[in-house]
Amino acid sequence: LPTYAGYIQRLNRLCVVFAPLIEQIQKDSPATDVSEHTYLVDSMPIVMAQSARSGQACVAEEQLANKGRCASKKMWYYGTKLHIVAQDRENGLPKAEYIGLTGAAEHDLTALRQVLPVLRDGHLYGDKIYADQPLKDTLSKEQNLIFETPVKRKKGQESLTEAEKDFSRAVSSMRQPIAALFSWIEQKTNISMASRVRSEDGLLVHVFGRLVSACFLLAFYS
Repeated sequence: LPTYAGYIQRLNRLCVVFAPLIEQIQKDSPATDVSEHTYLVDSMPIVMAQSARSGQACVAEEQLANKGRCASKKMWYYGTKLHIVAQDRENGLPKAEYIGLTGAAEHDLTALRQVLPVLRDGHLYGDKIYADQPLKDTLSKEQNLIFETPVKRKKGQESLTEAEKDFSRAVSSMRQPIAALFSWIEQKTNISMASRVRSEDGLLVHVFGRLVSACFLLAFYS
């Protein structure tokens, strides 16, 4: 058997293979119950160093990995962020259509803007971090895409109205499947913990290698 270090080096050289492999798996997978006009978007942190060490970490620097904050988990971390835009399904977990990585400091909406031009004629549901009314108006007018997010309190507003609360609950209910997708991926692959990664190639192997196995399971055994 090869030495551990030698094995890792060989595996890291395959980092460019995994993303196209995910794309091929998605193309070959049965598209049953997929709603072509309902999109869901969310992100999750890939943690290379937690808060205590996040200021000193320097693996895979610059755009791919940096220091940022995960609001949902209320933590600072050094690492990257996995973004997924998926199509909803009636009887199963959503089917990922677009997958991307950014540094932890990248705003979720900035990452989403790279994909928005190809989304048309339907509904897109996201968390309140994606809220941007001018963008919603533009998408509705130019792409026939209705972008719904929970209502954010305006400056000085102490609480939401009952109608706003009901709307926010409805949007949260619609985007619950993609939260379930991330939870399922984490359960199957433990993708969020990347503390042993020591290089940019290693980070790509960690993320996309695990996504290959998750997509394969989801496509052919779910």
